[in-house]
Amino acid sequence: MTSERPAFTLGVEEEFQIVDPETRELRSHIQALLEGGKRVLQERVKPELHQSVVETGTGICKDVGEVRADVRSLRAEIAALAEQQGLRVAAAGSHPFSHWADQSITEDPRYDEIVEELQDVARANLIFGMHVHVGIEDRDLAIQIMNESRYFLPHLLALSSNSPFWLGRNTGLKSYRTKVFERFPRTSIPEMFETAAAFDEFVRVLVKTGCIDNGKKMWWDVRPHPFFPTLEFRVCDVPMRVEETVTLAALFQAICAKLYKLRTMNLGWRTYRRALIMENKWRASRWGIDGKLIDFGKEIEVPFRDLAVELIEFVDDVVDELGSRDVVSAGVHRILEGGTGADRQLAVYAETGDLRKVVDYICAETVRDLEPSPVAIGA
Repeated sequence: MTSERPAFTLGVEEEFQIVDPETRELRSHIQALLEGGKRVLQERVKPELHQSVVETGTGICKDVGEVRADVRSLRAEIAALAEQQGLRVAAAGSHPFSHWADQSITEDPRYDEIVEELQDVARANLIFGMHVHVGIEDRDLAIQIMNESRYFLPHLLALSSNSPFWLGRNTGLKSYRTKVFERFPRTSIPEMFETAAAFDEFVRVLVKTGCIDNGKKMWWDVRPHPFFPTLEFRVCDVPMRVEETVTLAALFQAICAKLYKLRTMNLGWRTYRRALIMENKWRASRWGIDGKLIDFGKEIEVPFRDLAVELIEFVDDVVDELGSRDVVSAGVHRILEGGTGADRQLAVYAETGDLRKVVDYICAETVRDLEPSPVAIGA
């Protein structure tokens, strides 16, 4: 392991819904957005499996300030591109009522291959997430941080929960997206790997036996990226607001930095069995920030809100160096006080009884932190 401190750079990918402002349904219209977006954003906007999904990706950001600027710029650009086509974009982990069977699949050899292999499991995967890349060039170090960071994945899922509705139903879960994606193979919490070589051997066997063609089909909640020197966190629903995205990115960065700091002091974070962490992931997807997670060290249930405050304290000695103290502390408390995207969606539905109003709310929230707003909000 190198003695040089990793840069802990950040990169953020967000997946957005393309919405018809009249019907509030998803619209398979990615090609029109791409034609305009490629000229403006080059490779920072791209299609996904379904044509009603558009994905954006920031550049390599040295801190959360650059993340905020990039995410704001990207959201503004795709919102403007959508408006030019008479459409809107929405940031939520699932659409409240559109059906996956009504959505067109993007024509691409890679997506064709996935659909051929997974069939309706792939076609029904109409979900929207956020991926955060944290730059760690030493692969053995990245694997060790991956092992230890798994413990915190349910915490970040709870804070990001933003998909309570599916096919017109209140699912009773705060992150139903999580359960949809778990139908895919090689998803959710990964096992532990002793070294990068052990991980590479695992991937080699899967490639040799025809299970995958490369490491990109390891769709875990956290993975060493197969092509970039990053640890990629994939557990979160796409957040509704820009500031929520920035807060979550800052938390992932701070967790990695704190785990690294512990290692430099000959300390380490206790690792737990995948099956135990999966218990907390279920609780996070079901109840979000209003539930309890298990403290496996003490073997007790703890209200998530208490654990969120403990997480802020855990990273307290690294956030100043990262320049993210205010983002982490104020951002987490803002979510705890105002609710997650899922909580706010459910509140709108409780007040109006109209899922179209929920879609309107999501669209408005998606661009609320952009100044000036690139689209006229109103329904």
